[in-house]
Parts: sequence; C-alpha cells; structure tokens
Amino acid sequence: MCMEYKTVKTAAEDEFTEKRSRFIGNICPVETVEEANAFIEKIKKTHYNARHNCFAYILRDGNIKRYSDDGEPQGTAGTPILHLLEKEEITDAVIVVTRYFGGILLGTGGLTRAYGHAAKLALQKGEIKRMGLCSILKLKTDYGFYQRLLALFKETDVHMQSEEFLENVTLTFSVPAEREAFWIKTIYEQSEGKITAQKISQNFAEI
Repeated sequence: MCMEYKTVKTAAEDEFTEKRSRFIGNICPVETVEEANAFIEKIKKTHYNARHNCFAYILRDGNIKRYSDDGEPQGTAGTPILHLLEKEEITDAVIVVTRYFGGILLGTGGLTRAYGHAAKLALQKGEIKRMGLCSILKLKTDYGFYQRLLALFKETDVHMQSEEFLENVTLTFSVPAEREAFWIKTIYEQSEGKITAQKISQNFAEI
C-alpha cells in the first residue's frame, strides 16, 4: 500500500490572457470518476459560451488517468494539463481549463504552453498537500497528564483530531502509521503504565 501521496487542499480558480484569448484554470480535489465528471460538468455549465473546456484528472483508486482536448488540436490542451499533474505527482484531483477565444490563433506550441500555464496557476491557487497513511489513536487522561501530553506532542508528527473536556480529557489524534507503536509505547511509559492509547482506525490524513 502507498504510504504517501500528494493532492490539492481546496477547489480554486485563476486565469490569464494570451493574445486576447482568456484562459481560466479550475482545480478541485476528487476521489472518484463521478466526482471528477460532476466538477467538469459544473465548469462547462458555468462557461457554457466558452469555445473550449479542456480537462485532465488522475485518481488513486484504479490509477485512472483521463483527459480531453475538447475541440482543440490533438495534444495541445488536455495533454499538457495531464502532464502537469504527472510532473507534480498530483493525484485525486481534476483540472479544467476554459478558453474564451480572442480571435488570434496561438499555434500548437502556444496552445500547449497556455493550457499548461493555466493549469499551473490553478494548482498553485489550490495548494498542494501531502497525505500519509495515519493511525488514529484515542485515549482518556486526567487534566494533569493532559498538559504533559501537549508538551510531548508539540512540534512532532502528532496531529490532534478532537479534544473532549469533561471529568477527564478524551483525546483523538493521528500519527504516521509507521510511528503508531512508538507513540503507544511512549504514552504508556510517560504515564507510568496508567494510560494506553487505543487505535480506532487507519486512514489517509494530511501530514
């Protein structure tokens, strides 16, 4: 199983103009073909009067890669968008680049550069994030040891998920999967055997 991958944090949009043609890049994190297609259709409806809505996406599940030139010369639109995702090792993401034709032909080289640039602008706006396989741990502690835990977790690979403050404190947090045993042992030893963190699940989370 892959322990890490890169995707984008959020849906985002950016644009630029090249020889009066307007290029609008939109990016969105997705996990399925259905989600990718729904985003593509959303952009097409928003820019229904544009000359072209070209796209590419890569999904982890099934290692699916798809793209479309949407009427542009073959290899000048969808391909450079896909190449950007591959070069940056981005997955679970879709990019749609809309072009409003400005009346001046750009040539195949110009089109390739323009679509690639619009895709890059969208990617920069969406921001890349690293996802890693993490173990989700849960524990219950008194308020005194809670403060020690906060100091122990500070500036480490522990990411707090939730904190519940009642008679005791219940913490849910994530750690890299390969560090699960280390943190369970560390917490047990630091609490002098009073507290054992329990693993409740394992999934991908931002690291």
